[in-house]
Amino acid sequence: MRKYRLLAFAPAMLLLLPLIVPAQDAVDTVMMQKIKDEEIIHSKIISLAYNLTDACGPRLTNSPGYRKAVAWAVGQLKEWGINAAPEAWGEFGKGWGTEQVYAAMKQPYYQPLIAYPQAWSGSTNGAITAKVIMLDRLDSAAIDAEGGNIKGKIVMVKSTATALHSAFVAFATRYDKNELDKLPDSDMLARGMLEYFVKYLIKEYLAQKYLQTKGAAALLTMGTAGRDGTLFVDGTPAYAKGYDMQLAQVVVSTEDYMRMQRLILDKKDVELEMNIQNKWYADDLQGYNVVGEIAGTDPALKSQVVMVGGHLDSWHSGTGATDNAAGCVVMMEALRILKALGVQPRRTIRIALWGGEEQGLLGSFGYVKKHFGNPANMQLTTEQKNISAYFNLDNGSGKIRGVYLQNNKAAGPIFKSWLNAIADTSATGITDSNTGSTDHLSFDAVGIPGFEFIQDPLEYDTRTHHSNMDTYDHLQIADLKQAAAVMACFIYNAAMRNEMIPRKPLPKAERFVFDMDAPL
Repeated sequence: MRKYRLLAFAPAMLLLLPLIVPAQDAVDTVMMQKIKDEEIIHSKIISLAYNLTDACGPRLTNSPGYRKAVAWAVGQLKEWGINAAPEAWGEFGKGWGTEQVYAAMKQPYYQPLIAYPQAWSGSTNGAITAKVIMLDRLDSAAIDAEGGNIKGKIVMVKSTATALHSAFVAFATRYDKNELDKLPDSDMLARGMLEYFVKYLIKEYLAQKYLQTKGAAALLTMGTAGRDGTLFVDGTPAYAKGYDMQLAQVVVSTEDYMRMQRLILDKKDVELEMNIQNKWYADDLQGYNVVGEIAGTDPALKSQVVMVGGHLDSWHSGTGATDNAAGCVVMMEALRILKALGVQPRRTIRIALWGGEEQGLLGSFGYVKKHFGNPANMQLTTEQKNISAYFNLDNGSGKIRGVYLQNNKAAGPIFKSWLNAIADTSATGITDSNTGSTDHLSFDAVGIPGFEFIQDPLEYDTRTHHSNMDTYDHLQIADLKQAAAVMACFIYNAAMRNEMIPRKPLPKAERFVFDMDAPL
């Protein structure tokens, strides 16, 4: 009797299934194959990557290298028939570039050092030779304890690190396909963490200014994550209005730094030769993004936009290859593929290459505030309603393995159907999790569906991210080609489907975590 009732109930259940299971998109598999074939046969990834890294050089925001990259990207997009131009997003501040770097230990013996200046730090007073002194910590009490001994000296701070990280753990890894749908939240800056970090920056900045007033010749630092000559370099906040130029600050390799520390602790005199010369650029304080479009063709949908992007700026000790020339060239190549195939998108496709990302998502957030609204008050523009989705790439040069949904569960079945159609690319993962610290957050903050893609980690976090090894030779070209094809498929499907990508409920009005309106 129980079995009969279940069988009788089954047809009714089948009728309800379309209401229970979200409908998946029908995918043009012929076009998906054409996209993959175009990338295999006519890829421009190598040329794009070379030009943006080796040819343009480091791309610190508002530096000559960044401006060269803006001009190159605009010219390349136009060459493909994509309408493109630089667009100012607001005031950034001063540009900066390194003119000369020389650092060597002269006593107790001669040895060249691996060293890079911090961005927006000052220069030495020409070529100097000075003794190194070591403070227990960098604060006013430790500085005062040294008294007049600081004047004319090169200062380092005692490190708690006494050994290198193990070399028995591989730098590069790939995801197992079984873990792609289960990835936890990744690299999210919670508000409390950010407030702690801002307080730390304020304390560090004030201590360095105080050290400067005592006549220090330079400050040496190191990161504890580096080994084998790899060091991680970022910058000071002195590009921005309200900040004074700081003394010469130089990041030294872990091996060199710890050797000097051991010598000083053994009461040996350590003396360095140093010549650090940096140049500042204040002719144009505006920040710029690169923005380009392929116009939509459907009269009913062409006012709607599918946006894609990555950040064009980089740090300066490498050439910003994995962070984030990789994301920029993938997005550019994806649009090239669509143009080469003669695609007539129903919606407009817009590419944006952002400036000032490394200083706090400044370029994308400035663009969002200008065009879509301010999350601080959630007063949104009509443009905000017409953005179907924003797709971002900024996690190195590994293959795309799937997408973070950013808790937008309704988008999951849609993206899953797209990934199923290109499953041979190894991009199969869908995770509800969030990932952070890059430009999709600017869109998410005003209720626009913003997505970052899951990428194989490779050696991004362990070796190249913000390091002097972030160069062309650390790009995985085959992975970038795969990523470009996957991205072109996503862009095509989003631009051609009948509906826009579903949205989460609007967030509450709240100051964006990266909105640093006032100086530290």
